[in-house]
Amino acid sequence: MASIKDTSEEMRANTWFGSLPAAEQDALLSSSELITLQPGNYVFRQGDVPNGFYGVNQGRVKAFTVREDGKEAILAVLQAGNWFGQTSLFQRTPRMRDVAAIEETTIFVVKPPAFEELMKSTGFVRAIADLQSIHMNWLYRMVEDATLHSTRAKIARRLMFLAYGDVAMAPQMSQEISVSQDTLAMMLGITRQTLGLELKAMAAKGAISLRYGRIEILSKEILQKFTEYL
Repeated sequence: MASIKDTSEEMRANTWFGSLPAAEQDALLSSSELITLQPGNYVFRQGDVPNGFYGVNQGRVKAFTVREDGKEAILAVLQAGNWFGQTSLFQRTPRMRDVAAIEETTIFVVKPPAFEELMKSTGFVRAIADLQSIHMNWLYRMVEDATLHSTRAKIARRLMFLAYGDVAMAPQMSQEISVSQDTLAMMLGITRQTLGLELKAMAAKGAISLRYGRIEILSKEILQKFTEYL
């Protein structure tokens, strides 16, 4: 079983987890098992019976679906600190998408009986409602980007979201985003070539710097201006 000392710095700094009272944090982690996944290992697959509530302690996982042409459509990259999987558990419905490790990742797993026990606490029920709200707000942002913004604005907005932890929306922005251009293109539903051209234009303006497997934000202000492109 996990204990509170097992948590990573990212987990302790996570907005949702960090807002829980110490007793709720301890109860959650004491109800968890800590497992290690290798790159490509699945947390769960689309259609699976829900078998846990999960927290990424170290590493990253991706939530995705496989299109008819066999290519991945990445919906989100969940970094350390993020908790997920609660919706299928309390709705008792099959998983709607695949989730797999991008790199070596350790995850807290709360099995359904332990989750049901935690849900007897009013404080934990309120915390799960808050987590659901965080995820719904993220979903609305993604729908807005897909329907209302230009390609350049969509890319800039997603970079800003990723810098703040994407789904988690941390209070502090990271200057580096650990994401490959292939992954970012799949997240945005655009071609790698289109993404490359737009990123080079942003780099030429001094907003970002392109590195191998990551993107460095040089100017939040310039990048913010790109989010306003129609």
